[in-house]
Amino acid sequence: MLTQLAAATGVLALLTLVPGPDMAIVTRRAVSRGRADGLRTVGGIAAGLLLWGALTVAGLAALLAASAEVYLVVKLAGAAYLCFLGIQSLRRPGGSPEGGPDGAASGAGGGSGSAWRTGLVSNALNPKIAVFYTGLLPTLAPHGLRPAVGMALLVLVHVLLTLLWLSTYVYVLSHARRFFTRPRVRRTMDRATGVVLIGFGVRVATSAA
Repeated sequence: MLTQLAAATGVLALLTLVPGPDMAIVTRRAVSRGRADGLRTVGGIAAGLLLWGALTVAGLAALLAASAEVYLVVKLAGAAYLCFLGIQSLRRPGGSPEGGPDGAASGAGGGSGSAWRTGLVSNALNPKIAVFYTGLLPTLAPHGLRPAVGMALLVLVHVLLTLLWLSTYVYVLSHARRFFTRPRVRRTMDRATGVVLIGFGVRVATSAA
């Protein structure tokens, strides 16, 4: 069983490292508002994965993945949200960074709740995770465990890997924040991130189930 779990962890690690909307969203928040905001966004992303994991173990995610109409609604909502975030970046390229020396957002508009919500909503509106959890995880679940237990274990492994990878990425960005907060670099980063997020949104909207 340990060998199977190690193999499943390796597969999940590879999938976690593949750049996607989560990394683009974390980049946007960490560069514009600092390390603390980036980490809160990572926490929201992890919460979204736990939400889908709970739905998967309960069998509800499989129903969503099997319903073309519901899947389409969630997919289009998720695509619209990614495009909304991308348009925000394009409309405010190079806005003045917020936060103190430690990268924590300051002031009443610091957006700590907004950062967590951004990560949560971006994953809660991503039906691809439901398909991923219901389609791939059962094939990776270690034998010898009840299916629900095996699925729950792999979901937790995936969440931990995501937290580790994205948190490390945020810390790398924070150490280079002086470079990223230069006005010209900020404008370039915001525009690039906006285009990437819109691209992911269009890709989600036009992709097959």
